[in-house]
Amino acid sequence: MMFKQKPLAAAVSMAVWSLATLPVLAQAQAQDQETPAAVPMQTVEVTGIRASLARSLAVKRDASANVEVITAEDVGKMPDKNLADSLQRLAGVAVRTDYDEAEKVSMRGTNPDMSLIIFNGHAVSSADWYVADQGSSSRSTSLSLMPSHVLQQAVVYKTSQANIVDGGLAGTINVSTRKPLSAKENLSGVISVGASYADLPGRYAPDMNGSVNWKNEAGTFGVLAALFAEKRYVRRDSVSRFAYGTNSGWDVINTSTMKGITDASLAGTGYTAADLNGVRLPGSMSSEFVESVRDRKGGMLSLQFKPNRDLDVTLTGFHSSMDADNHGRLTSSAIYSMLLGKNAPLGSTVATAANTSSNGKQVFAQIRNPVIVNETTVYGNQLKVLKAADIVFPDGTTPQYVGNSEGFYRDGAKAESSFLDLDAKYRVNDDLTIKTLLSSTRGVGTTELDQGLTLARYGTGISYALGSLHDAPFVQYQNAGGNQPGLNADGSGYTIVDRAASGVRTVDKEWSAQLDAEYRVDRGIFQSLESGVRFSDHKRTSARRGPAFRNGITLDPVTGRVTSNTPTPTTGWQAFPGDFGNGLDGPAGWDNTGFTYTPEAIKDYIAGNTKVTSDAFERRVSSEIDMQERQSAAYLMANLERDRWSGNVGVRFSRTEVKANIATPIPVGACQRVAPGQAPVTCAAYPGAITDAGDATPFYDGTSFNPLAGVLYYKTPTKRTFDNWLPSLNVRYDMGNDMLARFGVSRTIGRQNYNLLGSGFGTPGCDANGCRVTGPNPDLEPQTADNVDLSWSWYFAPRSIVALSVFHSSIDGYPKTGAVGSTTIDLQDPRDQTVKSFFINTASQQGAKINGIELQYEQPFGQTNFGFTSNISRAKTKVDDGRPMVGASEWTGNLGLYYEDRKLSARLVANYRGEYVNSTTAPAPTANSQGLTVINGVAMPTAPTYADAVTTLALSANYYFTDNLELAFSATNLTNAKRAQYRYSEEEQQKLDVSGRQYYLNLRYKF
Repeated sequence: MMFKQKPLAAAVSMAVWSLATLPVLAQAQAQDQETPAAVPMQTVEVTGIRASLARSLAVKRDASANVEVITAEDVGKMPDKNLADSLQRLAGVAVRTDYDEAEKVSMRGTNPDMSLIIFNGHAVSSADWYVADQGSSSRSTSLSLMPSHVLQQAVVYKTSQANIVDGGLAGTINVSTRKPLSAKENLSGVISVGASYADLPGRYAPDMNGSVNWKNEAGTFGVLAALFAEKRYVRRDSVSRFAYGTNSGWDVINTSTMKGITDASLAGTGYTAADLNGVRLPGSMSSEFVESVRDRKGGMLSLQFKPNRDLDVTLTGFHSSMDADNHGRLTSSAIYSMLLGKNAPLGSTVATAANTSSNGKQVFAQIRNPVIVNETTVYGNQLKVLKAADIVFPDGTTPQYVGNSEGFYRDGAKAESSFLDLDAKYRVNDDLTIKTLLSSTRGVGTTELDQGLTLARYGTGISYALGSLHDAPFVQYQNAGGNQPGLNADGSGYTIVDRAASGVRTVDKEWSAQLDAEYRVDRGIFQSLESGVRFSDHKRTSARRGPAFRNGITLDPVTGRVTSNTPTPTTGWQAFPGDFGNGLDGPAGWDNTGFTYTPEAIKDYIAGNTKVTSDAFERRVSSEIDMQERQSAAYLMANLERDRWSGNVGVRFSRTEVKANIATPIPVGACQRVAPGQAPVTCAAYPGAITDAGDATPFYDGTSFNPLAGVLYYKTPTKRTFDNWLPSLNVRYDMGNDMLARFGVSRTIGRQNYNLLGSGFGTPGCDANGCRVTGPNPDLEPQTADNVDLSWSWYFAPRSIVALSVFHSSIDGYPKTGAVGSTTIDLQDPRDQTVKSFFINTASQQGAKINGIELQYEQPFGQTNFGFTSNISRAKTKVDDGRPMVGASEWTGNLGLYYEDRKLSARLVANYRGEYVNSTTAPAPTANSQGLTVINGVAMPTAPTYADAVTTLALSANYYFTDNLELAFSATNLTNAKRAQYRYSEEEQQKLDVSGRQYYLNLRYKF
């Protein structure tokens, strides 16, 4: 039986237990406590964990708004490899972790695209390495390209103020990079040489970085240069319900269409066929095996010129790229196809799909030895789940379609991010200071070729038994042959049925200019006035391309078997490693075997079966995103102070102008496509038709080109302008006795994801209720949130704090995907080939609310070298439609223990994130969030996919041989945490994976 820590237990362990020691420890340290005036922030010397905590708390204490702070020394003493790893240690901050490293940051129970991350005060275009994320067009910032050692300080603004860049609905994180004149010595630097080791793939890789800082004797000019080359190997073992066609995921038993489920087939089980109607059933028992590399290289250069106390100019450039070629494999079953008597080798179960055939008759799989349990769904409905069964065809049946095997190699997977900024500050006189910030940034996510082969598997059955949510299920195939390519004499085994190849390139870039001024008035409560203007021009494009195959794979429409001369490669394959799934705790005898073709074999096969056409013909217009967004803003803010009161009040005006060129389908036959290499021609009916793009239309060797095949597209330009007024107020009150209270109210905005505004249209469909097609909604306004925040903090001893915050956000404009709109488009009805008006299923908007509380407590243990940090957060979300908010975790928390003396420093950090609805960070308009499922006559919301709660543990330790030479060791994911996903309840396991541990050992020399 697995123990699962509940949020209440996490709260007790991270806060209540610690608070019990507070009075005693506070009394023990009272003699060392000094007033804030006696220890000004600028005199804190950052030389270790304890000093860095003091620095971070000093910034937090002095801020008018409710903020969290992390410093460079914090990062150096924590087992963090990128900025997301570091930020997740703060109260109210959670991360999305893929494989072994945190990538995207969310705040206060929201999705990552609701938080804004800026560098040196400006936006940064990041990029994704994984092909699905590259095409998602989210606004969230991937921090996988940002090594933690470029950080000087990160400030997390939980309450907004008028002089902060708008766009962070839930909050804003401003990351400041290092400046050369901040160094104490004229010449200094660090060289770090080491290696990483990933225990699951069992591979070592180099891990190096270094920096040098120089400034002149006068301290008026300085240069900082940093380089990094950090590589590691990644592997992920998974079991899931992912499969082809309708076999993917979960559904319900319907004995009227699953005709093999009869009273006779269930004899002796205690069930009748009627008992199984409406029982939830997994569509597949699948295993997934992914291997990848993360090869991150880049650097930063900063020049600072400060000739006097009035002028300070800094130029900073940063570039990072990460090569991330990855190889994914899947072995899946086809339970639904079997039960429905369908033999289509890619999982189609529509009426026209090929039927099973044995001895000239259609056959339906039976359910034998069923084990049925009760479940209560996340919506409170009572359902039943088929936890175990034998899904088998009747005795004597010849091998039928029972599943698939695929292997895809993503060659040339890469992410790049860079920025260049010029930051100048000029003090005109004692009362007036002017600042300007110019920036340019660019991010590129590329997969040169996502290529692979799919094989169908033939056998007579599959047995499965689902265990707990955190254990792999029992799986065994029956009469399906071994896990290797090729058909056996009896028709069992594997044969190739599909192949695919395409690449994607997403480019995100922006330039911005900002001018700010602060004028000291010093009249009454008004200390100074700040005002400023900002303009940015942002562009996002995403395009997919793919080569043409020389020959097609022909399937018999009756049997579903391959009839074309398409041999299945029987060389160049390899089996899954023998230790696959060891960390998933599968039961004895479960089938953890599988096979795939090697990357070299896949590339050779695709290269030999595709041909060069033309750049234009390889274009896939249907998936393109082509957008421009211009933001302009102006603000006025007054800084306030009197006696124990301080704060700010202001208003910001923001204008967002969005232009999109939306790929729009043309009715079939209205225009003609030109053959590869020919010049495009103008279509009279649609003058903007893109007639030279292939859009994956087949063009096989030895066949005549068909100009009417496939769908053509034209681009529909749209332009929308949105204006928002964003008032804010922050008040800080010194209560005395080292206690502070803060109150903040603000309105913030979060702009909608690019794909909701400008993605192309989906596949059209018609039924008795009319015709519909999915598509974007350029009229979606930015989300707005009215926020209230109240906090109290007590700095009861040096490097110590107890803080409590409560907050509320009322959101207007939360996206509601899958809604039926009133807008129509003329398309061809696929049933009768006539042109009709199709309603566009798109995204609409609705309201949502977030209420939360955060508790933070940290302090040293008396006069010892030990100490701890802890925080816990709870955010309750509610969406108007009653569905869960995507990406929202109700509970998050951290507990850290540290030790430090002259020779040794060590830190052990546990991070907890509660369950949340899992999704890409940018759900597409085609993702119908309003779907309903009818089970036994009861309509209920379609099951979401939840990521279960997870706790991770990380360690860092530094040993100092001298003041200049240290040995640094760190380890992440020490417990090899299993990450689980489920659907209606934990009885419906959707996915389970492990990524192994990562270890790092570096020798650092400082000069």
